[in-house]
Amino acid sequence: MRENYPLLSQINSPEDLRLLPKDQLQPLCDELRAYLLESVSQTSGHLASGLGVVELTVALHYVYQTPFDQLIWDVGHQAYPHKILTGRRDQMHTIRQKNGIHPFPWREESPYDVLSVGHSSTSISAGLGIAIAAEKENAGRKTVCVIGDGAITAGMAFEAINHAGALHTDMLVILNDNEMSISENVGALNNHLARILSGSLYTTLREGGKKLLSGLPPIKEFVRKTEEHVKGFVSPVGTMFETLGFNYIGPIDGHDIDELVSTLKNMRNRKGPQFLHIMTKKGKGYAPAEQDPIGFHGVPKFDPTSGKLPQTKSAPTYSNIFGDWLCEMAERDPKLIGITPAMREGSGMVEFSKRFPKQYFDVAIAEQHAVTFAAGLAIAGYKPVVAIYSSFLQRAYDQLIHDVAIQNLPVIFAIDRAGIVGADGQTHQGAFDLSFIRCVPNMTLMCPSDENELRQMLYTAYTMNSPVAVRYPRGNAQGVALEPMQPLEIGKGRVLRQGKKVAILNFGALLNEAKIVAEKQDYTLVDMRFVKPIDEALIADLADNHDLLVTLEENAIQGGAGSAVNEHLQKIGKIKPLVMLGIPDHFIPQSTQPEAYADLGLNAEGIERKISQVLNS
Repeated sequence: MRENYPLLSQINSPEDLRLLPKDQLQPLCDELRAYLLESVSQTSGHLASGLGVVELTVALHYVYQTPFDQLIWDVGHQAYPHKILTGRRDQMHTIRQKNGIHPFPWREESPYDVLSVGHSSTSISAGLGIAIAAEKENAGRKTVCVIGDGAITAGMAFEAINHAGALHTDMLVILNDNEMSISENVGALNNHLARILSGSLYTTLREGGKKLLSGLPPIKEFVRKTEEHVKGFVSPVGTMFETLGFNYIGPIDGHDIDELVSTLKNMRNRKGPQFLHIMTKKGKGYAPAEQDPIGFHGVPKFDPTSGKLPQTKSAPTYSNIFGDWLCEMAERDPKLIGITPAMREGSGMVEFSKRFPKQYFDVAIAEQHAVTFAAGLAIAGYKPVVAIYSSFLQRAYDQLIHDVAIQNLPVIFAIDRAGIVGADGQTHQGAFDLSFIRCVPNMTLMCPSDENELRQMLYTAYTMNSPVAVRYPRGNAQGVALEPMQPLEIGKGRVLRQGKKVAILNFGALLNEAKIVAEKQDYTLVDMRFVKPIDEALIADLADNHDLLVTLEENAIQGGAGSAVNEHLQKIGKIKPLVMLGIPDHFIPQSTQPEAYADLGLNAEGIERKISQVLNS
């Protein structure tokens, strides 16, 4: 370590970093970038975004007295350099693994991780609360929020900015901009102006001028507008943030460590809400990631010297199957509209976006808008399909109820990443959608057990004139043949195997695990298909002819599919022993999917063991 990284090997905390002379910061950044590349290429994980914030991370910990000063990262994909500098350098080989360090900032892991995150656009809201608390306690603590140009598109970020500007609370928001089209504004002039506008002389003159002109409102307003116009000439974006009550500085080069340190030092003691706009490049310092930041956002293990990610042939994912279905239906129906909240690649919509650009809408990180936008399209006679991760749909629950279900609009929700997702951990597990959708009137809710079932269910949803959700897991499909699409009979399950004593009622893609147990023990196996409406006649028949019913789902046990079965049994007075297998009442940490299934007892061994315990008790 010391041989390859002579400076970085000495940095075990930001306190060590702050002992370095300023002229050693750039060499440290070079080592940090190289170490990040080496580490992630050996473990897998998020790469391009971290490479883009190396200088910013070093500058923030150099200028601010972390962890006393509070540094908040939005989303957290970019926080690997932060983890390396805050005492976790030698644990990076465990990131995203079971019992390893978390892929995102995590409060339980380090005092330097102020906010546990994983979803975007939360930093400014939380930061404002933290800043107000520091102000009330007169703690002298600084609050800094780092948010990307993607995350700041969400309404929640602007709600927080609007609130912070009105309160005039001391805090700094840093916009890490690596996409916007104003990059030509970055350069020596901008850096010079940013240094002047953030400096103590300018600040003194600005505040003194305010007091001097306080009794002359017309002149004071004229000077204020003149200042805004000067900043607007430098960056048109700045005018908007100035109007919302922030003092805007930038944009500046986010890879110039000297300018970053100078500007942050100038801004550290400024009063009121401050906004620093920096320009960075995703994948900075590693050419393949610079050229393909999307491909190198989250990477498997790879050889960094080749610059190529491994291409492995495998069964199509459920996301691929959904994307193919979307293209197939768009060929038939020009009124089919595909909508995603910034998850084009993850949701399998790349091909659709290219072939049907007029039927494709990426609304950015704005899940609430995505759902109500779909409602508007449905009102106008179109067939909207909202492709959304289970954990992201949680952010648009009110819109699902208020704007879609109450009006009984034909919006299709294609819910990806339902159930256990693996290495992203607690923030991304799709554990709750069956529970929170099942209780909503007018909704139909389906769980495919394989890719052919997924296609049939999506087509069934397309034929219906009401809101429908089809939820499916992350990862490879089962490898079954795809059949011609036909609408399913609503609310009807199918008995796949008739056995004795025990009936396993499967909801979703764990069917093959249940099948192993059913065949081994001669149990009945049922693919329920629908969670709502549930197959009430089939449940009653199974209760009459079996000693034990077992429900299997990749969802929280509370309020899930098993609860729906139990509710119906209670309703019809058939009190039968019932085992509900699913996700228990705690958040599921990171691990591989097979490791999580084993820990939760959702693999064949766990299912068989639980049934045996009940039968023998």
